[in-house]
Amino acid sequence: MIYITGDTHADFKRFKDPALKKLKKQDALIICGDFGFIWDDSPQERKLLKKIGKLPYNVLFVEGSHDNYDLLEKYEVSEWCGGKTRQISGRLRQLMRGQVFEIAEKTVFAFGGGQTDDTYELKEGVNWWQREIPNAEELAEGMANLEKIGNDVDFVVTYEPPSRMQNFLIGSGDSNHINNYLSEIYEKISFKGWFFGKLHLNKIVPPKYYAVYDNIVQADNTKVKRKKEPKPSKQHKTE
Repeated sequence: MIYITGDTHADFKRFKDPALKKLKKQDALIICGDFGFIWDDSPQERKLLKKIGKLPYNVLFVEGSHDNYDLLEKYEVSEWCGGKTRQISGRLRQLMRGQVFEIAEKTVFAFGGGQTDDTYELKEGVNWWQREIPNAEELAEGMANLEKIGNDVDFVVTYEPPSRMQNFLIGSGDSNHINNYLSEIYEKISFKGWFFGKLHLNKIVPPKYYAVYDNIVQADNTKVKRKKEPKPSKQHKTE
């Protein structure tokens, strides 16, 4: 089974949810950005990371716009379940940008990173990192990895939403290049469910989008059949 939740912001209470008692060693809880437990490298934080890593299931996260990238990048990159990860502690791992994983017999495309809306009160290297914004190499690798598997996955897990979902949910046309990139991904792939955390909303957008915040949802319990949505034919476009 795969369960998915939104920003945890270093709140361990999320892991005490009764629903997670069902999960076993082959199962996973995936966090859609702003994990928050890698922030100040304090003794208390290191203790919590070990505690999370000892949970009886995999805890996986994509990074958001409120994670300490200096600390995160100290962990070595290794391959796990078909894609690049950083093992933080035991069963706790970061799923790196643009990677495809086979998790609990499901194919998952992960793409972390985001863009902080207001940075004027933030300080680089203290509470904000430029590296939160995906670079061109990461964007290209994500596209290439999807092409290798025929642009067909079970689930997509991101921090940012595609532009179309951001505009629909919060009425904002001010999309960044990450939102636009994810919209390009949407146009190319077939998927059963897409989960994102940045908007701090718990909302299902039929047929297969999920804004997640503090709820925990079972990804592979969806009844949506994988079906590629029709694209407009070029010959029908107006000049």
